[in-house]
Amino acid sequence: MVSRVIPVDPFDLVIFGGTGDLARRKILPALFRRFRDGQMPEDARIIGAARKDQDADAYRQSVREAFAEFLRPSEQGDPAMEAFLDHLDYLPIDAMGDGGWSELKGKMRDDVPQAFYFSVAPSLFGALAERLHTHGIAREDARIVVEKPFGRDLGSAQALNATLAAHFDETQIYRIDHYLGKETVQNLMAVRFGNVLFEPLWNAQYVDHVQITVAEEVGVGGRGAYYDKSGAMRDMVQNHLMQLLCLTAMEPPNRFEPDAVRDEKLKVIRALDPVAPADIVRGQYNGAKGASYLEDAEASDSRTESYIAIKLHIANWRWHGTPFYLRTGKRLKARASEIVVHFKETPHSIFDEDAGRRANVLSIRLQPDEGIDLRVTIKEPGPGGMRLVDVPLDMTFAEALGPDAENVPDAYERLIMDVIRGNQTLFMRGDEVEAAWAWTDPIIAGWRDRNDKPVTYEAGSSGPEEALMLMHRDGRRWREIA
Repeated sequence: MVSRVIPVDPFDLVIFGGTGDLARRKILPALFRRFRDGQMPEDARIIGAARKDQDADAYRQSVREAFAEFLRPSEQGDPAMEAFLDHLDYLPIDAMGDGGWSELKGKMRDDVPQAFYFSVAPSLFGALAERLHTHGIAREDARIVVEKPFGRDLGSAQALNATLAAHFDETQIYRIDHYLGKETVQNLMAVRFGNVLFEPLWNAQYVDHVQITVAEEVGVGGRGAYYDKSGAMRDMVQNHLMQLLCLTAMEPPNRFEPDAVRDEKLKVIRALDPVAPADIVRGQYNGAKGASYLEDAEASDSRTESYIAIKLHIANWRWHGTPFYLRTGKRLKARASEIVVHFKETPHSIFDEDAGRRANVLSIRLQPDEGIDLRVTIKEPGPGGMRLVDVPLDMTFAEALGPDAENVPDAYERLIMDVIRGNQTLFMRGDEVEAAWAWTDPIIAGWRDRNDKPVTYEAGSSGPEEALMLMHRDGRRWREIA
């Protein structure tokens, strides 16, 4: 059943970029759902801030239109919507100048938590941070939320962190990665550290290998110009997949609190071995079932990858010799995000060869059907000898929770409420970001120095054949994307 809702204290939340796509599609719908479910107090205030010159009534109307587009069908016409819109205000703000800042200061209260969501391009982070202090708006306990990308390499990440640190303490900075707010990602920690069944087996002695997959059906679409300067490594591996890897591989923290968890994640990143060129596959989708990557990116020639698969190792006692396989790509056959832990076969089978050998597999599905299943070996029913089959012990949230499944908070709902509470556990720390780039940069530099060109793969497929061979040469297979 859905957990009891615990209301947060009254707050002032300013959304810079309040008219942008992220605010319309994710941030404001998330806040509405928290208001509807009773977690957002009546005297909470949300102030949209952007360049557009409009008043609060016009802003509320634009949010009403966004809700008509982005809320679920079951949420349309909810009587709580108009009450929520009454909590919205708006100010035109000049991020690079002084327009609107004194007005914003006049709207902020002194006796409630302050949060400022930087839903803007990273190039504006410094200007916003500076003006919040120059105009005396941000208090010492104010919180800022920043979206990825957190730089595009180590140097730019360090510069960004330095810019933010010039105006805010690390305890005030919330670097948001929505993957960390997903219910199944947090359940990964619950499965590991809340069950004596798993943690004793969570090491190289019992785990054969781990697969982490984030597959997308869509192409780069309208993001072609941005994506072609980024690629799958920067856009997905350095942040989303890296965080999933850390939560899968980290040591148990001494308690579930921000720095204890993030300290252990940082140790994983710093223990990553360099990756050999033979353990990397980069690909671009072709146009067999629609536009090719080059058409979508509007580039006549590009060496940017829309797909990447990597085999890596973690140099510590727990994981010595156990490979981790990461893959992500666009225009694949299905949308799927999952972590799959393949345990080793039993050291000795008491059954004859006809019974076959089996190994347990734990699958944590992040999307689209959130849930966890464990494949265990049983005897196939019926006479005629001992025949073994694998069956799943399945907990699909939609089935386990029934009608309540739709009301499980999404990632943005949970993470924004954590900002208001002042809980940084599910947010990245500056040294985490820099350590991830320190590992990523040499890999990118390596394929540039070698002038590597991505291989092609058919749109709607499981990815390049070379990625299949990355596993086959080790006697393993990728879990089918479905």
